[in-house]
Amino acid sequence: MIRLLKTRPRTVATLLLWQRQYAVSAAERLGSYASEDMTNVDHLVIGGGVVGLAIGRQLAARQGSTLVVEKNRGFGMETSSRNSEVIHAGIYYPKTSLRTRLCIEGKHMLYTYCQKHSVPFKRIGKWVVAQNDEQAEYLRQLAVHCADVDVPVHMVGQKQAKHDEPFVQAHAVLASPTTGIIDSHGLMSTLHQDLTERGADLALGTEVQAIHRDNTGGYRVLVATGDSDMPHMAVRAATVVNAAGLWADRIACMLVPDDHEWHSKYKLHFAKGRYYLHTNSSDSPSIRVQRLIYPVPDKQITSLGTHLTLDMGGAIRFGPDLEWMSSNTDYATDGGEPIKNVAAAIAEYLPMIQAKDLAPGYTGIRPKLQLPGGVFRDFVIKEESDAGFPGFVNLVGIESPGLTSSLAMAQMVDRLLH
Repeated sequence: MIRLLKTRPRTVATLLLWQRQYAVSAAERLGSYASEDMTNVDHLVIGGGVVGLAIGRQLAARQGSTLVVEKNRGFGMETSSRNSEVIHAGIYYPKTSLRTRLCIEGKHMLYTYCQKHSVPFKRIGKWVVAQNDEQAEYLRQLAVHCADVDVPVHMVGQKQAKHDEPFVQAHAVLASPTTGIIDSHGLMSTLHQDLTERGADLALGTEVQAIHRDNTGGYRVLVATGDSDMPHMAVRAATVVNAAGLWADRIACMLVPDDHEWHSKYKLHFAKGRYYLHTNSSDSPSIRVQRLIYPVPDKQITSLGTHLTLDMGGAIRFGPDLEWMSSNTDYATDGGEPIKNVAAAIAEYLPMIQAKDLAPGYTGIRPKLQLPGGVFRDFVIKEESDAGFPGFVNLVGIESPGLTSSLAMAQMVDRLLH
């Protein structure tokens, strides 16, 4: 196990320096640490969401020490736990994109991992439903794309569709049988257990405040600990993986000056999505579906639309909608589209739904490299030797299908570092 040093200053001079810590910048504070007062690790992973946990588990299988730091009081409290909990098939994105490759690889790895470790999941499948001829043509083109990337899909005739899902309205249907649902909290708990059993550590309530390239190789990282006796500590890491999700651009830019290209290249835009619950009240219609139901997405695949998903208990929920935000911490359920508009969008494929049948559930925020109204942007997963930072890996813009891709991302990071 890694011992997190919280060493007291040993001389009057260092004591005075310590007492002035709150009056100096994080960068200056980091520079004040002597080498012997730092915690040394081989791999430092910043971010304890599902991707960070998967990477920590992967790196912990190698010789050396691995530390995962997470600023929140628990792991996976942001994007990883505020989503649709879907195991995606990998049908939407460009053939050569990381999103497609890692989603397909990760899907197979995730199903195997869940079976091995008894993580709850169901391979229930999904329908993408068209409401007119133009959307039906999109589904036919999507089927060709899926054949090209070797993801099984098939068209469902209207008669069969009405038999299989009598509550769903569709002009045309594309079925994706390898789509599933998962208990994301169960997955993250199992990944956490796995990484600790492999000798790695997870430090919660530990927020990165500064990062320097160390003159002797590796990186110096200042973290705030939340400990009133010793509010800061320094870590020296041979390699660093930035898997900070909603904060990944800020973590990356701690390494570089204000005029560096990373400030624009890695800038994140925040897309808030609200999820709604089917109320099942006495005056609401009784609706039963057997699989996930998705509308046709927008042309830039900014969003997959307000879709119908099922949780592991079979309860119906809808979402997410899309609202661009300047904040990456605003999880309030109010605001956004009027609920009557949300109900109208759902009613295109589930005609019995009305606004009174919906109740606010929860919200999530997606960290997007894609500008509002902009073109598709792929995941960034890059070892930054070309920029002068060997052994530093940035993962930026990790949104959907990040959960599905998490184990494949971990393997990719391992290969980039070793």
